[in-house]
Amino acid sequence: MTVKRSYNRRSDTERIAALQAKISHLQQKLEGRQRTDLAVVREVPKLQKKLREFAQLANDNARADIANSTIAFIAGLERMLESPPEQPRRFRRASEGMEMLDSASGTLD
Repeated sequence: MTVKRSYNRRSDTERIAALQAKISHLQQKLEGRQRTDLAVVREVPKLQKKLREFAQLANDNARADIANSTIAFIAGLERMLESPPEQPRRFRRASEGMEMLDSASGTLD
């Protein structure tokens, strides 16, 4: 006895939602390629693995303080990777003191 398969066609709204999700994924992928710090981003998972191993070693040897500091560093590293790199700021000496210049436009902040 053969059993017939039942097919469920997606509605137009489901197809549109799937395509929009695919578009947003491709846009994020494209933005990832445009990052200037891509070499750094690629090395982070290796570093995180080593740091987690080190934190576990510290915990196993009764050094919870070092383990906690290491885990906090990993969390900070993850937050920094989520945001795009900031433009460096330059300082210019003025007669009255230090003023900050925006490196992209060269204007005073």
